[in-house]
Amino acid sequence: MLRMVSSMCAEAGAIFQTHVNEHLAAVERSLVARGMRPLGLLHHAGALGPQALLAHVTLVTPFELNILRDTDTAVSYNPVASQWKGNAVAPATMMAALGIRFALGTDATRSDGFRLMDAAEAAQKLAFALEVGDASCGGGWMWLDHATWRGADAVGLGTVAGEIAIGKSADFLIIDIDVPEFQPSFDLSWELVRLGNRDQIAAVFVAGELKLWRGWPVDWNARALLDDVSRIAQIAVRNAPIHKIHAPSVNDRAEVRQQHWVRELH
Repeated sequence: MLRMVSSMCAEAGAIFQTHVNEHLAAVERSLVARGMRPLGLLHHAGALGPQALLAHVTLVTPFELNILRDTDTAVSYNPVASQWKGNAVAPATMMAALGIRFALGTDATRSDGFRLMDAAEAAQKLAFALEVGDASCGGGWMWLDHATWRGADAVGLGTVAGEIAIGKSADFLIIDIDVPEFQPSFDLSWELVRLGNRDQIAAVFVAGELKLWRGWPVDWNARALLDDVSRIAQIAVRNAPIHKIHAPSVNDRAEVRQQHWVRELH
């Protein structure tokens, strides 16, 4: 089934996407059930290739990196998922060195592309670069590339988007860099990665048409939609069978303070 679905995607010019090697439990379950790690199982099934996009790929061996390179399989590097709930960080700088295609991605854990670039570089720095004294960690420009044209290539949009070029869709942002954080400016690439934020996005153009101005759509009522979403989400979450291990942060803070107060009394 995996081979057939991936092959159908390749024939249709679509992307076959799946999560791989995000959590240790998934790797262990695959080993117990199939005798292979998840990525190796996909390779054995014939599901890898240029049409495949693997999300996370954090727990990856040197041999699996070679498989990704040799099959031209792409990766979605999701650094915020690693920070919040993962077991490891994908070796993105090693992937870049090996020529493995990857995009900066998120599974609903980051809504700000600038903060995503910052997280991508920071996670690499803490997980891999510090121990080898690599202060550059991609040189700034690498993260911009994988957030734009290299990212577009990884998700199958390289022929239509990702850069301003003849024959490609006129999708672009207008960024305000006349802000205190960028004055004076010495290295714009690094500054965009480490200091940029979505408040600086003045306008968003898609196919040459203005779609967002200062964060809001120009041709439909986004505030009304968000009001509906908020109302529906509150009901859905309230009725969902969610088991919380920790109390909401405000309640947790009050409980911790109460414990400190009790200890002080004793």
